[in-house]
Amino acid sequence: MKRSACLIFNPVAGQSNPEQDLETIRALLEPEIDLDIQLTTPEVDADQLAQEAVERGASIIIASGGDGTLSATANALVGTNIPLGIISRGTANAFASAMGLPDTVEAACETILGGVTRVVDAAYCNGKPMVLLAGIGFEAEAVEKADRQAKSRFGMVAYVLAGLQQLRAMQKFEVNIETEEKTISLTASAITIANAAPPTSILAQGPAGIIVDDGLLDLTVVAPTNMAGAIAASYHLLQSALNNTAVERDDIGYIRARSFTVTTDPPQKVVLDGEPIGTTPIEVECVPGGLTLLVPQIEEAEFPATEKLEGLPNLTIEPKPEN
Repeated sequence: MKRSACLIFNPVAGQSNPEQDLETIRALLEPEIDLDIQLTTPEVDADQLAQEAVERGASIIIASGGDGTLSATANALVGTNIPLGIISRGTANAFASAMGLPDTVEAACETILGGVTRVVDAAYCNGKPMVLLAGIGFEAEAVEKADRQAKSRFGMVAYVLAGLQQLRAMQKFEVNIETEEKTISLTASAITIANAAPPTSILAQGPAGIIVDDGLLDLTVVAPTNMAGAIAASYHLLQSALNNTAVERDDIGYIRARSFTVTTDPPQKVVLDGEPIGTTPIEVECVPGGLTLLVPQIEEAEFPATEKLEGLPNLTIEPKPEN
């Protein structure tokens, strides 16, 4: 008996031919899977289609589109135990990269047909589901400047151009970070809280590898004193991501915890899984095992639960009193 799945397909994602992509997906999957194909529209987004598929009792949901489509679909599936298949067709393909998934249509379909599942963490940020990361300050401003028209025209270069543009207007702000165990105060230019992150999300790359199934979130602080320091810190973070090594600069810090509450002075813009959601304060809490993915294979990764905060400007750390 053939399996069945709901395919949520964004026809305007990426720069490839959507009709050809859909034809390829159907040719590869339909011999073994009955597909209920649902197309996103300006009026009906992937989140709504995924929620409706859950209500219909879908046993598998497949999302095909850019990071917005994939994250929206994943967000609707947090806590449902419904396996999610990913077919990336976007500009950045950050979701696939962060989760170790293939980024071509053919390889993604092979992964879905293989049927291997992996349970990974998710999170909630101010009550909204989060599968990748929340960026405060610099990253939020850069994402906001990389508008859809620029991304369609320039691809990943749009993010780089927006980031360079934002360096000129880099602002410092005061931060208060609360975990289950301590309160941390400091001055920063960017705060990133990651459940999962691709190497291209360089401002999330403080620790030696972000583990997607450890029940913890990774917070990275970037606090350069000038533009030259910001460029050097960004390059160091990129090298750390590519080499799976922890950062070693005084103006970058990181900490792992189950939950974070972040307040800033003045309030800072916040981007959640690539979409602006307002300003600080934010509360982010991990949901261990909150999402089930169809994956090529299960690879075990081990990194020590580390912390590095020394050297950050105006740093104070106070343990929370025991109840």
